[in-house]
Amino acid sequence: MIFEGLRAFIETALVAIAALLPIVDPLGGAPVYLAMTAGLTPAERARMAQLVAINSFALLVASILIGAYVLDFFGVSIPAVQVAGGFIVCAIAWSLLTSPSTPAVSERSTSASAEALSQRAFYPITMPLTVGPGSMSVAMTLGANPPRGIRSLVTTALAQVLGVFVLAVSIYLCYRYADRILRKLGTTGTNVLIRLTAFILFCIGVQIMWNGLRSMIQSVMRPMIS
Repeated sequence: MIFEGLRAFIETALVAIAALLPIVDPLGGAPVYLAMTAGLTPAERARMAQLVAINSFALLVASILIGAYVLDFFGVSIPAVQVAGGFIVCAIAWSLLTSPSTPAVSERSTSASAEALSQRAFYPITMPLTVGPGSMSVAMTLGANPPRGIRSLVTTALAQVLGVFVLAVSIYLCYRYADRILRKLGTTGTNVLIRLTAFILFCIGVQIMWNGLRSMIQSVMRPMIS
């Protein structure tokens, strides 16, 4: 009985990781993170990575536990979130694609304020670049059908929180050591990788928007067909 409960707990945590990791893709986001934090010192970039990981953890846990209820309260559908979020992702990706070559990592001695780092860590680096409408909608789907019974509900919630925690740790590690990961590529290689990643991010934004629009179109056409 205990073994079966532990197995179910681990399986639930692994499902959360498997569902969210490919969408969040912290390793793929490392070049974009490095480009967005190019003007920061290494210490500030490390602090930023920690803040992004914490923010991502909080957003995903909130999406799993209460996200669907919040959207229902305000009368906002998941397709609407996908359209709006996809548009923002496209806008940010386009700015990265059309920006000048990525500057070198800063070694300046002056430090940005803690408030400025916190605000920048949340928007746009955490949301929507790291935790965007795609990952949030998946997280809401994971928590949309909670099991019956207090014990099962608590166990499932804890397992999903554990899965999100593992994901947050991977975000921190990939972002914290993004400069070391990309340093071997050199300036030219890093710029090429950033442009390629930005283009892929733009395509993801378009796909997210299309998913939302398609769901809206289907909801309008369904009563006509029936």
